[in-house]
Amino acid sequence: MQVFHHIRSMREALAAARREGKRIGLVPTMGNLHDAHIALVHQAQSTCDCVVVSVFVNRLQFGLNEDWDKYPRTLPEDTAKLEAAGCDFLFCPEETEMYPNGMDGQTRVVVPTMTDILCGASRPGHFEGVTTVVAKFFNIVEPDEAVFGIKDFQQLAVIRRMVEDLCLPVQITAGSIVRADDGLALSSRNSFLDEDERPRANQLYRSLRWVEDQVTDGRRDYLTLAKEAAEQIEAGGFKVDYVSIRHSRTLMPAADDDREITILGAMYTRGARLIDNVSMQVPARTPEE
Repeated sequence: MQVFHHIRSMREALAAARREGKRIGLVPTMGNLHDAHIALVHQAQSTCDCVVVSVFVNRLQFGLNEDWDKYPRTLPEDTAKLEAAGCDFLFCPEETEMYPNGMDGQTRVVVPTMTDILCGASRPGHFEGVTTVVAKFFNIVEPDEAVFGIKDFQQLAVIRRMVEDLCLPVQITAGSIVRADDGLALSSRNSFLDEDERPRANQLYRSLRWVEDQVTDGRRDYLTLAKEAAEQIEAGGFKVDYVSIRHSRTLMPAADDDREITILGAMYTRGARLIDNVSMQVPARTPEE
């Protein structure tokens, strides 16, 4: 695996691969890699000839009082994991390389839809930071395909909209959520869970699955279902950010006749904010209903 810290050398290596007709895949990450990240790498390897993984803790997507300073930085361990996974290129630039003119004067990429709801409501400016840095990575790497985990469902929808609106020539692929045995979605922020919280941290997933079961059984009172799921999470000892049932493609509140919906939630533990989601096909109503 070749490791690059500078945009120029990264581009030169990829230009050589491109001249050989290789299909290039990109997996953007903030490091502290775990099995879910490695699964994205393997997914990219299945359709691409060479894969670039970026590791960059992007300060632009962290708000005030968020955890940018304490976000785990484990580059030596990440490098070893990527080596073992057969990754071709690791791109790990410094902040001055990505933002040479400073943060305040940085040109921003703004998606005006889908960014002020759900996670965007509680993290103002977050998605502006995400779309800006992802657009920069797309311009640096020029990938044929980029793979993102679907655990960040809203992020995936926003990036797809950015790619569509800006006519960017990159295929966006979703990677499945990787879970621990008890259902907790793997996340770098799980390392912030203490011993008391970890056995209960799957409450978010269990409550979202409960909503899925209720919808499967015929309930369509989506606002009430979200409220009841939030009450379950609070009863489990956690603070709810949101539980919401949305149309899977538009992220608009789910309507009674929608057939593709996603149940999304976010909750706070003592040390972390965790997100999760469950997508489903809504069964058609029977004539009796």
